[in-house]
Amino acid sequence: MDLSRIEYLLAKGEGLTVEFKQTASALPKNLFETISAFLNRNGGTILLGVSDTSEVLGIEENKVEQLCKNLVNLSNNSAKLDPVFLLQASIVEIENKKIIHVFVPSSSQVHKTNGKIYDRSMDGDFVVSTHAKISEIYHRKSTLYSENTIYPYLTEAHFEAEIVQKSKNLIRANRPAHPWLELFGLDFFKAAGLYREDLNSGQQGFTLASLLLFGKEEAIVSMLPHYKTEALVRKIDTERYDDRLSIRYNLIRAYESLMEFVSKHLPDKFHLEGDQRISLRENIFRELVANFLIHREYINPRSSSFEITANSCTFKNANKPHLHGILEPCNCESFPKNPHLAKFFVQIGRAEELGTGIRKVFKYSKLYSNFKPVFNENDLFEVVVPVPKIKTTPITTPITTPITTPIKNYKSIKESSLNIVELVKKNPRISISEMAEKLNVSKEGVKYHLNKLKQAQKIKREGSPKGGKWVIIKSK
Repeated sequence: MDLSRIEYLLAKGEGLTVEFKQTASALPKNLFETISAFLNRNGGTILLGVSDTSEVLGIEENKVEQLCKNLVNLSNNSAKLDPVFLLQASIVEIENKKIIHVFVPSSSQVHKTNGKIYDRSMDGDFVVSTHAKISEIYHRKSTLYSENTIYPYLTEAHFEAEIVQKSKNLIRANRPAHPWLELFGLDFFKAAGLYREDLNSGQQGFTLASLLLFGKEEAIVSMLPHYKTEALVRKIDTERYDDRLSIRYNLIRAYESLMEFVSKHLPDKFHLEGDQRISLRENIFRELVANFLIHREYINPRSSSFEITANSCTFKNANKPHLHGILEPCNCESFPKNPHLAKFFVQIGRAEELGTGIRKVFKYSKLYSNFKPVFNENDLFEVVVPVPKIKTTPITTPITTPITTPIKNYKSIKESSLNIVELVKKNPRISISEMAEKLNVSKEGVKYHLNKLKQAQKIKREGSPKGGKWVIIKSK
């Protein structure tokens, strides 16, 4: 947790989403009342070892680590928190004292502790006891969080078994002692909040979140026919595209595909942070791609898009806005659109604590391109990230390399087109990938020159995309 963020919370004081609890050696007895209230309302931050008046008192040195472990274990214990919601706790040193920071996101389910439902107001936590008020909370959750939609006929047979196993391996690599790793079958999915029972309707089963994380492509398309994510590059051919990736598979695969797409088409800049060299591109887009996937409103039929141009990258997502307008680190509230998807991505190490990501993107984007990103939250959530300019040196030496060896550089469009024509003459069924490899250029560059040749009526394609061939058009 960023120390400046802790200082900001201390200065702000307690409120609807901030709670301080004084303790020196044990977890406060009413801690899970606050956790339950935050889960049921808008989420929030708890600081243990701080008085109600924002005074940092600290926790005993020999107790602090054990308290963190106890909190995490209790959050995964249905006798204490029902349904369970695995939380993270971190130790922060401030004013030479150690305190515990706990971030509690808003949940898409209704949680109880000691058999009671708690809610949150500006005055603190309170028990919800009337049937009408309890029904109101369930209704609010069901209309706000579509990820909780239960599909009674969805089974593990509709999941990619290797993706489920891969997720467990990622959890193990991220946290070797993770409590989920001891669970199998339905117990694992229940602990992750991906298999649930609706206490209003009595329905139980796997949720939309589980389908999105692990589902086979045909199962996802069957349930969500409109589901699609489009990634485009428009640097040369700005009217159509230079490269395209269309995703209709699960989010674990989608994350990896989009990160590969980013690595393929965006420059990287390395930066020294202390004595450690880090990739700015990796740090920025790891956060953006994860948030692009986990905060989308998936029942909205609008496709999501990720577009790369010469100057910027733009993410666009269907959204149920919590705030409206431009977001900055100072006004960004921690409000996940899909809490269980967000929680799962945190557990597998693909995302960080909610709210941390946007601050990291602002920090590294300035170093990456000298400009800050723009986050705009409305019915369409849009993020624009500037891309650094890469200087290129013009080539003046004529190319004399034989066509049988890879060509390092092009002198002109004319020469580039002639090289492609020569390759086609030798092998009319040559693929774009083979052309790119022989010419030592990108597939986008080959596609650009092929389009130029087609427009000039020098070349055409006959037959199917896979089984067809290139034909040289003879001039009359």
